[in-house]
Amino acid sequence: EFDVEGQGSVGSVMEARILPAAELILTGESIAAADAALRELDFSATLPEVRDQWLGDIERMRSGAYFDGIEGFQAYLDPTQPTVLSHLPADALILSVDGRRSLQQAQQREEELRDLVAVEVERGELPLGLRAGLVSISTLRQAAEAWRTVDVARGGGDQGAIDLGFEAVDAYAGRIDAFSDRVRTDAREKARVLIVTQQEPRLRELLEDRDVYPAGGVFVWSQTPLVPGLVVLGNQPVAQGFRLPSQRLEVYGDTDLFGGLRQRVRRGVVRARTASFQLEFEPGDLIVHVDHGIGRFVGMRLMGENGQEREYMQLEYAEGDKLYVPVEHLERVQKYVGGGDAAPRLQRLGSGEWDRAKRKVRESVEEVARDLLDLYSKRQLVEGHAFSEDGPWQHELEQSFPYDETPDQIRVMEEIKTDMEDSRPMDRLVCGDVGFGKTELAVRGAFKAVMDGKQVAILVPTTVLAQQHFLTFQDRFQPYPVKVEMLSRFRSDAEATDILRRLQLGEIDVVIGTHRLLQKDVRFKDLGLVILDEEQRFGVMQKEKLKQLRASVDVLSLSATPIPRTLHMSLAGIRDLSVIQTPPEERLPIKTFVTADDDDLIREVIQRELQRGGQVFYVYNRVQTIKKAEERVKKLVPQARVLVGHGQMPETTLAEVMTKFVKGEADVLVCSTIIESGLDIPNANTIVVVDSHRMGLAQLYQLRGRVGRAGQRAYSYFLYNPLKSHSENADKRLDVISELHDLGSGFKLALKDLEIRGAGNLLGTEQHGAIAAVGLELYNTMLREAVESQKTGTPVEMPVGLTLDLPIEHFLPREYVPDEKLRLQVYHDLAAVEDEQSLEAAERNLADRFGKPPAPVRNLLYALRVKLLARAAGLAAIETDGDWLVMRLPTGWNGDERRLEAQFRSILYVRFGKVRISLTQAGAQWKERLVDVLGEIERLGRIAVAV
Repeated sequence: EFDVEGQGSVGSVMEARILPAAELILTGESIAAADAALRELDFSATLPEVRDQWLGDIERMRSGAYFDGIEGFQAYLDPTQPTVLSHLPADALILSVDGRRSLQQAQQREEELRDLVAVEVERGELPLGLRAGLVSISTLRQAAEAWRTVDVARGGGDQGAIDLGFEAVDAYAGRIDAFSDRVRTDAREKARVLIVTQQEPRLRELLEDRDVYPAGGVFVWSQTPLVPGLVVLGNQPVAQGFRLPSQRLEVYGDTDLFGGLRQRVRRGVVRARTASFQLEFEPGDLIVHVDHGIGRFVGMRLMGENGQEREYMQLEYAEGDKLYVPVEHLERVQKYVGGGDAAPRLQRLGSGEWDRAKRKVRESVEEVARDLLDLYSKRQLVEGHAFSEDGPWQHELEQSFPYDETPDQIRVMEEIKTDMEDSRPMDRLVCGDVGFGKTELAVRGAFKAVMDGKQVAILVPTTVLAQQHFLTFQDRFQPYPVKVEMLSRFRSDAEATDILRRLQLGEIDVVIGTHRLLQKDVRFKDLGLVILDEEQRFGVMQKEKLKQLRASVDVLSLSATPIPRTLHMSLAGIRDLSVIQTPPEERLPIKTFVTADDDDLIREVIQRELQRGGQVFYVYNRVQTIKKAEERVKKLVPQARVLVGHGQMPETTLAEVMTKFVKGEADVLVCSTIIESGLDIPNANTIVVVDSHRMGLAQLYQLRGRVGRAGQRAYSYFLYNPLKSHSENADKRLDVISELHDLGSGFKLALKDLEIRGAGNLLGTEQHGAIAAVGLELYNTMLREAVESQKTGTPVEMPVGLTLDLPIEHFLPREYVPDEKLRLQVYHDLAAVEDEQSLEAAERNLADRFGKPPAPVRNLLYALRVKLLARAAGLAAIETDGDWLVMRLPTGWNGDERRLEAQFRSILYVRFGKVRISLTQAGAQWKERLVDVLGEIERLGRIAVAV
């Protein structure tokens, strides 16, 4: 087994089943037959670039290569065109569900495909005479006649149809007590009860807690008998339960029990990743060397002779100056992320300007650190409410969550509870992608607060999201005496007045609302917890109000893409940060396309989604002309049912539009970015965003997160106007969004946003200049030092760089780690190692990933070990001088020099603050002796300090 994140082996697999990587299996015969047939294609009316693309693909196919789009040749490579029927056994039974409707849809799709091909041929996008890639519906129906077929339809109608007498069962929407009562009654009345659930162990436990005892084992179709009066659990999925009175049979599914079928989450331990900067270096990138300033990364270079080759990072500074940084010191080189758009000047080496710049920034961060500590010390001094430990109801609520928690969810929930049970007010940012389970954390945190008699305010950026959370919280808290209310534009004035009155009296426990909750007329009887969903969406004035709240109450912020400022504060160690990175197992990454706006593309995209029975978001963010966008969609796809929704609509109209779309009464929702943090609509799996270059990175990412929530492949199209120029940053944003396909990439995106936009300001103090002067990562380090220094009252500074020049060949050979980027990443990780334990782990990781380390790699690991020991001893340098190793002792070192000389008298002497080791006298054991000497220097220095 292999850990993708850490790149290490985590276990052994004894056998593996390897399936073909492609649907088509290429053979010499199939290629020859396809080649002969493809020669008959007519390219006379085809666009030149299209013809070249086709001819190139045909040439690749001739050579037996697989490539993107080879499936387009399926009708030529496999003329038999197998279908799903090709895999059925002879005695199979085909159930045709609503066959007449399916046939109509299939025929309609055939016609649409023919029309589409005709249009593409006319536009020169396809050659003439192309074989259809799909099997015709008439061929399929003819083939199906070889099997027995039963047509299943809703209701009666056809003469000779048999009514099987199936009935629907009740929906319980998480009300386990009511469901248990029903099952108990069914069993008592000798019904056969089958409960089919993806959460079999959890549901068994919930039922047994309520005195319903299912039979042991798990139901298997056609093998397990259903006995009257017995309750049986199964785990094969059913879309919906049913009742068959003639057989006294009751079948329930997850949809009936919990109101929805959610995918199981990944099992097993998910290794946590540290929230830190993971920005890759590319030649030409601006960098910051901690000791020398802002330069440009040129590349990696191998230098040295006489068996002493080493690899260096080559940096370029002003006036063509070059600096070569040994790979064991790469931790002192960082990627430059500035405070804005302007590119910085390269520093001149040895000019002193870098030291002056750092001194100015240090003064600046000390001021910021004072401001920060003032705010956070208020939180420390305020004796907030220390919430009680979990009670029985808390455990019951958590047990009623019908899905397995991810390891990340469990860990983050523990962090939240620890914060809440402390008397210091909590201020925690939870960063987790859309659909990764942040809402359940909010539910549990809110319930914990209410159980202690405190009120909870949940702030969300949009009325649509407020409505969604309101329904979720009501549903989860339904069995308990917890009063949940919503304050937003969806409430009338009279309702809002009543809610405000009850809030002040303490009759409402949890209130969910937009920024309306921050207005002066909102007063709580005893507010204990504020939960902010998508905090970055609130404005400056609202943030000021929130900042005042933070000093006295617990604050939990949830975000899929933290804005640079909050991320910046978290990385600087000022705010507590938790990251959820475990995606739902069956959720597929969203296919993302960034392309020019085009009518034909939009038509094709919408038609394709409608053909698979899905819905489409069409995002157009200019409300004044949104009617034109609606007309455009209707003109392009006349058969589509189109609705319009935006934030300037009357509340009731917007609520009505969203409800209709959720129920599937429309195919396309033309809307503003109000859906950015909107309803969870599993059937909407394509999103088209017009004028995407006008939007921020976090906004684009949130919009993309609206689709792909139901285990289906989802598609997002970010369109830009090719005739209008837009900024370089807009181009960068679109590049980033097209690159980040992975699930859980919201955190990476926030780091990329820092890179593009710069770090912004912190706590209202403008810091652009300071960040631009030294780069964000060094700025953060200096800020951390300043905060730590002010907390402890003692100066905390980054360790001074150590000069290390050993007479050995040490580097990562290209044949050991061939990829340039990867080698640089490995160097960076090795240079950042801070203790012996981490170095040993890095050594094991290298052997696991790349094989047994050759001599230069073993020497590199030795050099890193020497660096750790030298740093612990406080040395400034270890250099080779002919046949001698020379070590500079730290200024003020008061260790016993005579004792050091006496212990190593045959190989070493000390003069003028320098220790000289004879390589000739030390002989072949010089490496071991150097390690011993460094250990002794550190020990003697410690003894001198103690005395």
